[in-house]
Amino acid sequence: MTDENTIFIGKSVKPERLNLKLANRHGLIAGATGTGKTVTLQILAEGFSDNGVPVFVADVKGDLSGIAAAGVSKDFLEKRAKTIDFDDYDYRDFPVIFWDLFGEQGHPIRTTISEMGPLLLSRLLDLNETQEGVLSIAFRLADDEGLALLDLKDLRALIVHVADRASELSAEYGNVSKASIGSIQRRLLTLEDQGAEHFFGEPALEITDLMRTTRDGRGYINVLAADKLMMSPQLYATFLLWLLSELFEEMPEVGDPEKPKLVFFFDEAHLLFDEAPKALLEKVEQVVRLIRSKGVGVYFVTQNPLDVPDTVLGQLGNRVQHALRAFTPRDQRAVKAAADTFRPNKSFKAFDVIMELGVGEALVSTLEKKGTPSIVERTLIRPPSSRLGPLTKQERTDVVAQSPLRGIYDHAQDRESAYEILAKRAEQKAKAEEQQEELEASGKSARRPSITIPKPPSRRSSSRRQSTMEAMAKSVLRSAGTQIGRALVRGLLGSLKRGL
Repeated sequence: MTDENTIFIGKSVKPERLNLKLANRHGLIAGATGTGKTVTLQILAEGFSDNGVPVFVADVKGDLSGIAAAGVSKDFLEKRAKTIDFDDYDYRDFPVIFWDLFGEQGHPIRTTISEMGPLLLSRLLDLNETQEGVLSIAFRLADDEGLALLDLKDLRALIVHVADRASELSAEYGNVSKASIGSIQRRLLTLEDQGAEHFFGEPALEITDLMRTTRDGRGYINVLAADKLMMSPQLYATFLLWLLSELFEEMPEVGDPEKPKLVFFFDEAHLLFDEAPKALLEKVEQVVRLIRSKGVGVYFVTQNPLDVPDTVLGQLGNRVQHALRAFTPRDQRAVKAAADTFRPNKSFKAFDVIMELGVGEALVSTLEKKGTPSIVERTLIRPPSSRLGPLTKQERTDVVAQSPLRGIYDHAQDRESAYEILAKRAEQKAKAEEQQEELEASGKSARRPSITIPKPPSRRSSSRRQSTMEAMAKSVLRSAGTQIGRALVRGLLGSLKRGL
């Protein structure tokens, strides 16, 4: 069943394969709980790895960690392999790098507040339009005054600073209301309670570290431990959206490569789209549409295909649909929607078969050479070569200890940033005021000049000044690699374009 240009998925009336050249046209794995979605995800990750394609996948239940260990022979696996004529079926492990936002079950993943940007951060904080506007003003002020926003304490200090200068900033940037400031501060406290302080800081993740291959040419499978993260679904969804945004902004255009540069599996996909503002959904749809030209394939994994908006669903060319149950009117709509998206097969009605599929069966349709979807087929999914089920705690620890990234992200750094800079300013101001009071109390204030702390220069003191600064900014943007350039340029979803 080996084919260098395809991934073997299973067998219907013929072998069903995923064409690597079209794997960046995205995909969907759907089906009710317990119908085999996780195994399908596992065998696709194995196939990509074998073909030198790195993979990123969130492990929401802990089951996928077993991909780092060789499978164990079992009767039902052997029987399935024989049934589908999988003659070269074997048991082996795959190269895995474990990640964990909390740093407990893998390498920590961090980004900075500045890199995430106000748009995604507003989504994470569930801010309304007015509050998002105030947060955007805070980011603009940080850019203007050279305040690095690395972690949550930096953002908290900045918000307090904005509140102290609310009247001044309202005249320069737009209305800054105390009510909005208070709401942002309360949401930040809630975010901290969810453990988000582990996510923000340095060293920040380098996207290239998700795209590693082994010496023998296999792609690493990056497994994010998401069982604890799923307790904070807003953080989970925003994190994966940020990661997608980073890939989009940093990776160069490659057109349609012979195989993807990276495949990104987005499990529990409904969390991305639930209650998301229309403007954000439009940008997500745009990123999904454009990111394939950068060699990234995005595969959404969800129970119900209705969880994915039609504008995104229409871009998912490779589909594996496991069983759905039609107990409610919404369930029936989901079955119909799933059936209607397939290219019809004259031998059966997809609507009926979806409700009849057993565990490990699926309706499969992949893109053919000309980019058209294949006729849907009822398919027995191949068994995985790696372990079904999770690693033990010790096994996971051993894999992390042998990681090629050992020591790079494991220890947090805390360099001088907005919190420290604003604290120094406040201290200097307090000392200056104290000295002024002492001078006045001793009757010497009339003979000595008062001591003041100069305010940072405004970029909008005059139309001519603004024009000059804009010209300087454009010049800086043309100079690759400067800190100011990175701070000023944001991409489609608001994250920094570090690859300028």
